[in-house]
Amino acid sequence: MNLPNLPNLPKPFAFTRLLAGLLLAASAAGCAPLLVGGAVIGSGLVATDRRTTGTQIEDQSIELKAASRVRELATLGNVKVVSYNRVVLLIGEVPGEKEKSAVQAVVARIENVKTVVNELAVLGNSSVGSRSNDALLGAKVKATLVDAKDVQSNAFKVVTERGTIYLMGRVTEREATRGADIARSVSGVQKVVRVFEMLSEQELATLGTTPAPK
Repeated sequence: MNLPNLPNLPKPFAFTRLLAGLLLAASAAGCAPLLVGGAVIGSGLVATDRRTTGTQIEDQSIELKAASRVRELATLGNVKVVSYNRVVLLIGEVPGEKEKSAVQAVVARIENVKTVVNELAVLGNSSVGSRSNDALLGAKVKATLVDAKDVQSNAFKVVTERGTIYLMGRVTEREATRGADIARSVSGVQKVVRVFEMLSEQELATLGTTPAPK
């Protein structure tokens, strides 16, 4: 993607022109959306999240570091790492209990990780068909959460593995119960596992979000 040439403008104006040029070029070239100040620009959406921008960046860093360190173990398996508010969920398959413990240990030592939820299964690797089914099932759960009028769908991170739905996020007990019920209602869901950080309604209010009606 080529950046626009800028004349010698005052710095604030030059930055504005640069940002506008980046967005225009990204739109024309079909580039990935640009993340500016916690908002996704270029996709027509503004992403909202109950984590701070700093924590979102930390979660991305944790996932990248974890993926690298798991590869260094040379473990034969299919390990996926998801971090939300520095709580790390491990899913997938490994050949034995030794490998399962080794993966947890190496991930737990990563900077900023608060806790590790180890849901790795001692099984053979899942098939391409199984992973495709999981992707479709996860999409159905997300769509059902969006359709619900009494929860904020963007408060939930949906992760799917072998028909099990893992729900992550910072939610109240009311939201946790309702979100789990919604996920269970989707055809094909085998089990729902809650991996939440619980908030009181008062704590939720301090985040600047409005609780959905009861």
